[in-house]
Amino acid sequence: MKHLLSAADLSLAEALAILDTAEAMAETQSRQMKKLPTLRGRSVVNLFFEDSTRTRISFEAAAKRLSADVINFSAKGSSVSKGESLKDTAQTLNAMGIDAVVIRHHASGAPHRLAETDWIDVPVINAGDGTHQHPTQALLDAFTMRRFLCGAQDGSPAANGTTLAGKKVAIVGDILHSRVVRSNVNLLHTLGAEVTVVGPPTLIPVGAETWTSRLSYDFDEVIDDGPDAVMMLRVQRERMSSAGGGYFPSPQEYTRAYGLDAARLARLAEHAIVMHPGPMNRGLEISAAAADSPRSTVLHQVANGVFVRMAVLYLLLASDEGLDA
Repeated sequence: MKHLLSAADLSLAEALAILDTAEAMAETQSRQMKKLPTLRGRSVVNLFFEDSTRTRISFEAAAKRLSADVINFSAKGSSVSKGESLKDTAQTLNAMGIDAVVIRHHASGAPHRLAETDWIDVPVINAGDGTHQHPTQALLDAFTMRRFLCGAQDGSPAANGTTLAGKKVAIVGDILHSRVVRSNVNLLHTLGAEVTVVGPPTLIPVGAETWTSRLSYDFDEVIDDGPDAVMMLRVQRERMSSAGGGYFPSPQEYTRAYGLDAARLARLAEHAIVMHPGPMNRGLEISAAAADSPRSTVLHQVANGVFVRMAVLYLLLASDEGLDA
């Protein structure tokens, strides 16, 4: 596989190759000298048409720790704001002799378009496209689950080849607007987990019943089923016409039915972990008690994102086998 465009494209062998390589990358980052010479002389472009903090900085840190040169491109203040097309931007970058493109775009399918044309002839990594996919987020989430739910269950490294077979994962909240949930459903199914997506009917997309996951509208019922991990999704109010946009009666009502508060947190199994891809709306989908509890893995997810993205860049740019593990 030359590109990483969708979690659905990954076979079990490819997913495990990335996760196992990420464990190797994590081990190198515990050393005093964190920088590796692996991608010295290579240039990686972060091509971001949407605002981002965590993902862009994570990819930048990953590339730099592999000694790559990083070019950060923002649509704001660039020729895109003057009307330049994605094709022209891509061809301009290609003419500069870059080695990889990390792209985030508001249009679903934009990374695929970039990868499937002759505009550019380098690996393309999808850093989020519309409401479609965010494969490296799913990979870092799976990496975090492996560490906390398999083996020692304390966040320590997982053994190579470890899957998530039999683990129960609940993904709760704004399913409609989330690319994170779509990628996680794909990858977690590949890794053997049992996934349940939970949200109000107005925030469940058409066709969700055909996904490789269970669908529920009752968060409390799902908690009673004993999930090993609960992933809370941000309510994406910027994609709604107003604060609630008619998707739910009020923020208070949403929190009452679908928020992870202290009471629901206390009902989770002792080993269960709380996840969130960030940024969090504290007091809406997740309470401070849950976000800051010892079982929260939010900051671990951020740290693990660097290891996973180092692994993806390494496998696409430096490994002889690429992602065809």
